[in-house]
Amino acid sequence: MEAFFRTHRYLVEHVNAPVRRILMDEINWTDRMIGIKGTRGVGKTTFLLQYAKENFDIQDKQCLYINMNNFYFQGQGIADFAGNFYKHGGRVLLIDQVFKQPNWSSELRKCYDLYPNLKIVFTGSSVMRLKDENPELNGIVKSYNLRGFSFREFLNLMTGNNFRPYSFEEIMENPERIIKQILPKASPNKYFQDYIHHGFYPFFQEDRNYSENLLKTMNMMTEVDILLIKQIELKYLTKIKKLFYEIAEDGSSKAPNVSKLAQDIETSRATVMNYIKNLADARLLNILYPVGQEFPKKPAKIMLHNSNLMYAIYPIKVEKQEAMETFFVNCMWKDHKVNSCSTRDAQYIVDEKLKFRVLDAKTSGKFHSQPDVIYARYNTEVGKDNQIPLWLLGFLY
Repeated sequence: MEAFFRTHRYLVEHVNAPVRRILMDEINWTDRMIGIKGTRGVGKTTFLLQYAKENFDIQDKQCLYINMNNFYFQGQGIADFAGNFYKHGGRVLLIDQVFKQPNWSSELRKCYDLYPNLKIVFTGSSVMRLKDENPELNGIVKSYNLRGFSFREFLNLMTGNNFRPYSFEEIMENPERIIKQILPKASPNKYFQDYIHHGFYPFFQEDRNYSENLLKTMNMMTEVDILLIKQIELKYLTKIKKLFYEIAEDGSSKAPNVSKLAQDIETSRATVMNYIKNLADARLLNILYPVGQEFPKKPAKIMLHNSNLMYAIYPIKVEKQEAMETFFVNCMWKDHKVNSCSTRDAQYIVDEKLKFRVLDAKTSGKFHSQPDVIYARYNTEVGKDNQIPLWLLGFLY
């Protein structure tokens, strides 16, 4: 046990978290069982260590961070380890990559039943369905999602500011007031394209090639998160990767040709749709449907989950308009429902009522503004009435 505490102390002491994630204040930390899901690379490990650093003295043995990558846990279950930790005064156990432990959900349930004064905070893949696929956790686990950096978080890091997030309602009601609070302190346009290219995943701060690191992360998402958690045989990995690449290469300007995709990877249409759903669960894709339709029907659009993926997987063909629409959908996706819209005036419908169109402010003089459409414009820092700068939606979290 002492070896685990030494590792814990070292990691907490050396954790680098220059941006405090807003999720830290959204979680109800009084709950006994807390699950934090998120795609690879968004900072789940850092998040756990930051929580420990903020709430416990580094020498306090009431809190302990452990990682299921440790081979020790191939010989001992979570419940047995937690019991030993609890017996020695432990009260908060932080478990990273919990899905690496066989029977992890039943082990967590055992901890919950046996140790009423023990709090467990665990991280897992975005592919995991904590309650749907693990009924033993129903009613006892509170699940949260940690996302990549928002543009707000990226801008704060780059400029040293501490801009707060704004709700969708705040932005829609009075965008000019918010813009006037931000522009004297920072120039969003100066940093926006950098964020679009490499700002979503916190590891852009590391001294490594970002695109190569992101490609490695994307491979891990498919090879480990999808295959391991969804229990898909290894022989199908090349089909999933080829499908993902073809979707990225085709872009999101038109509806996907599911029949052609099925033919290209030599499988059925139903299997293609299941693979697309798995890639969306892994936060590699976003699937958009018209209002009133949903999976497993054919999507109206398939987009990469965030614009950084576009530059990593197929950089020679990144269309700026597609990158900006990808940013828009990714921003809205956190707390709002986004559907495709086939009308001539709008591209998207948010929460089944608000029509949006994403467009370049430099060419927006060529269109006829519609009063029932909200125009999210890039290449500008200002807006008024039903026209808002696109970057402002990056302040939603």
